[in-house]
Amino acid sequence: MSKQSEAYEGVIGNAVAIKATEIVLPGEVEPDGLQVRVRDLPAPGQGQVVLRMEATGVSFAEQQMRLGTYYDQPPYPFVPGYDVVGTVVATGPGVDRALQGRLVAAVTKIGGWASHLLLDAGDLVPVPDGVSAAAAETVLVNGVTAWQMLHRKATVDAGGTVVVLGANGGVGSTLVQLARAAGMTVIGTASAMHHDAVRKLGAIPVDYREPDMYQRIRALAPKGVDAVFDHVGGAGLPQSWRLLRRGGTLVSYGAAAAKGEPGNALLGVLKLFTRIFAWHHLPNGKSAYFYNFWAGRRRRTAFQARLAEDLTQVLRMVADGTLAPQIAAQIPLSQTAAALSLAESRTVMGKVVIVADA
Repeated sequence: MSKQSEAYEGVIGNAVAIKATEIVLPGEVEPDGLQVRVRDLPAPGQGQVVLRMEATGVSFAEQQMRLGTYYDQPPYPFVPGYDVVGTVVATGPGVDRALQGRLVAAVTKIGGWASHLLLDAGDLVPVPDGVSAAAAETVLVNGVTAWQMLHRKATVDAGGTVVVLGANGGVGSTLVQLARAAGMTVIGTASAMHHDAVRKLGAIPVDYREPDMYQRIRALAPKGVDAVFDHVGGAGLPQSWRLLRRGGTLVSYGAAAAKGEPGNALLGVLKLFTRIFAWHHLPNGKSAYFYNFWAGRRRRTAFQARLAEDLTQVLRMVADGTLAPQIAAQIPLSQTAAALSLAESRTVMGKVVIVADA
């Protein structure tokens, strides 16, 4: 712990603020247009803590935010960072001081790309002993998303067959492992360069660049599949829907196909909602859902409890070796532009993790 942090913790009532280094997204810029800001972080208020970032990361959400296409992103400028793992270095009134020094995880939506940040203590989930900050980071938003889609939306029984689009990505690689751990057969799409890695996770790989990708999947599961997890959307979404057997479930959780396209992001999401809603109510025994990580957040206590329950389960699976963290790279906070560029290159397996500067 730095001397500055120690001094900060020792005089909570009249603390001299920590200097927080933050990576700011100023507008629709290229990755090298990110800006660095240093500011005094105020002392934690009622129910708050100060977290020293150990690991954060780049998810698809930040890639969309850079282009202004994430449907409910805040106005520019802001500090991105969907989730974070860090050490509690100060606690505010009403927070157990025993939290100081603990490694914890939180999903933040924005703000994670910073050396230090203020968080509500109720949003923190302890990281199990033996799990590194980088390992935990790979399964925060990715792990909760995968867990909730598989076990709270699709609810596929052991022995079922599921399709995971983008099986080499952060969410996709986690979904593959969770589905295999639950006894399911997994068909995973990825570029050919990632097929060996996808096989090692336990999935049957299919090249998403092949024009007959959906026909290949149908050949592998001629009776239909129990679930399709589709983050791509666009023209391929009806094809995903047609892969389902009676009783199957389509879970849409993104619109990667629209990345970089001009137009109103909210309008695109509303069109997607309308399509999913219509399919869900067709009398054919199939189900369709759009997964939203933040659904139910207005009931804050219930939302926090569900998130903590699911994230704790996922972190336990990392701790016991059931779930292998897929770390594409670890890049210092000062090189966040390079981390964002690497994540957007679509050449990596797993998640690009941003770590604290030495």
